[in-house]
Amino acid sequence: MGYTQDLPRVDLRVPPSIRLDDDLFFALCQANRDCRIERTAEGDIQIMPPTGGLTGKRNCDLVTDVNLWARQDGRGLAFDSSTGYTLPNGAVRSPDCSWVLRERLARLTAPEQQKFLPLAPDFVIELASPSDERADLIAKMREYQSNGVRLGWLILPVQRQVYSYPDRGPGQRLDHPDTLTNEAILPGLTLSLAGIWAAGF
Repeated sequence: MGYTQDLPRVDLRVPPSIRLDDDLFFALCQANRDCRIERTAEGDIQIMPPTGGLTGKRNCDLVTDVNLWARQDGRGLAFDSSTGYTLPNGAVRSPDCSWVLRERLARLTAPEQQKFLPLAPDFVIELASPSDERADLIAKMREYQSNGVRLGWLILPVQRQVYSYPDRGPGQRLDHPDTLTNEAILPGLTLSLAGIWAAGF
């Protein structure tokens, strides 16, 4: 089945008396692999259906570019959008692309490596889909920031804008950038946005 545009997110309010603990939430996600499921800090559930083709292609390009850089850089590992992180505030998030230093991953036990990683990534990218609300995405980026993510990039293809969130301070809006860099955290990475800004494949 094809989609003309990405489908909207479904939000489920969960009463406090029946909220899922980490193990049950992980089991729920494993039983519904066709959906990307996140949990808010309050314990509510957000279900993101599969993306449309154009968003999927854009996201694949981002992950590929970051992963190639990460392999050459050697300090950390890149992860795709199916990877979940349990943040310090209890939320479980799956950024579209993420990167974590190896020294932090080395502290995780074998069981922790198999489930949602119990940490905030060092770097995240969120790529807006046509159905996403900008306010929701900005709130998510601020959540990442407040939970210890050192750098976050929110990419808005329709507006051709990027919001950059360092670990401290307000986000910075970039209009129509051709590339993204951050030598302090991601030395040597130059992320081209030409394919992201393209109207089609």
